[in-house]
Amino acid sequence: MNDSLRTSNLLTVNDLSPEEMEGIFRTADSFLDLSSRTVKKVPSLRGKTLVNLFYEPSTRTRTSFEIAAKRLSADVINISTSQSSVVKGESLLDTVLTIEALGADGVVIRHPSSGVPEWISKRVQCHVINAGDGLHEHPTQALLDLYTIQKRKGRLRGLTVAIVGDILHSRVARSNIMAMTRMGISVRLVGPPTLIPKYLGDWKVEVFHDLREGVRDCDVVMTLRLQLERATASFIPSLKEYAKLYGISPGVLTEARPDVLVLHPGPINRGIEIQDEESFRGHSGILDQVHFGVGIRMAVLYLLMAGGSKGE
Repeated sequence: MNDSLRTSNLLTVNDLSPEEMEGIFRTADSFLDLSSRTVKKVPSLRGKTLVNLFYEPSTRTRTSFEIAAKRLSADVINISTSQSSVVKGESLLDTVLTIEALGADGVVIRHPSSGVPEWISKRVQCHVINAGDGLHEHPTQALLDLYTIQKRKGRLRGLTVAIVGDILHSRVARSNIMAMTRMGISVRLVGPPTLIPKYLGDWKVEVFHDLREGVRDCDVVMTLRLQLERATASFIPSLKEYAKLYGISPGVLTEARPDVLVLHPGPINRGIEIQDEESFRGHSGILDQVHFGVGIRMAVLYLLMAGGSKGE
C-alpha cells in the first residue's frame, strides 16, 4: 500500500490531513472483505504486540481494536486496570513503561483524564493510540463515523450533518467536528443550551436548540449518548423531558432529507436518544459503524505499526 502517515501516534484528528484521512479510508477498503473470509487474517503485523490499556469501561472500542489487531496477526494483551497493579497504587507511567519493557509495539489507551495519551507518547518509544481521553477526543471514532458516511452516501464534501445531544461532555463530538469540517462537511450542533459549549473557539458550526429546525434538510443525523456517568442529568430537567425534546424519532426525521442516515456511537440509552428505531431502521447506520470500525482500526494499526517501531 502506498498510503502512509506522517505521525507515529494517533492522539487527535488534528494529527491527520484530509489526504491522510482519505488514505486511511482506502486502506480500510482493502481490509473490509476479511470479515467474509473463512480465515479472517493477514500477516501484516505478525510478530508485533498491541496492548489495550483501558482505564474506563468499553465494549465496542476495546473489542474493535482487539479484533482489528488479531486480523492483522498481531499478539494482543488486554489489561483491565481493575485487575492490574493499578489497584495497588502503581502509577500510570510505571504501568506503561512496564508494558513497553515487556516488548509492546503499540498501546491503545483510554483514560478519564484529557491529555493522558499525549503525555504518555512523550515518554515511551512504542506507538500510542488515543481510544478516548476525558472530554478531549476519540479520533478513531470520528474516522469510522466519516468512513460510514462515505460508504453509505458515496461522498463527504457538501453534506450537512446534525450532531444532536450532549455536545458539552462528548469527546466523540469534538473529534467529529474537527474531522468533518476538515473534509468539507457542514456541521450543526443541536441540543439544550446547557449541553452546548459556551465557547466554540474556531469551530465552524451552526448551533440550534430546536431539534426539528436543527435536522431540517440534513443528510446525516448523529445523536450522542447522554452521559449520565458525567453528571449530565444535572444539566437537564429530566430524562423524560430530554427524550421529548431531543430524542430522534420517525416524526423528527421527516424534517431531514428523505435518504437521511442516522448514526450513534453507542452505547444507546434506548427510549431517550433514539425512539421507535424499528420504524426507520432502513436509515440507520449504527451497525455499519461497528462493522466499518474494525476496518478503520485495522488501517490505523497497519499504517502506524507495519513499518517498524516508533524509534526507527
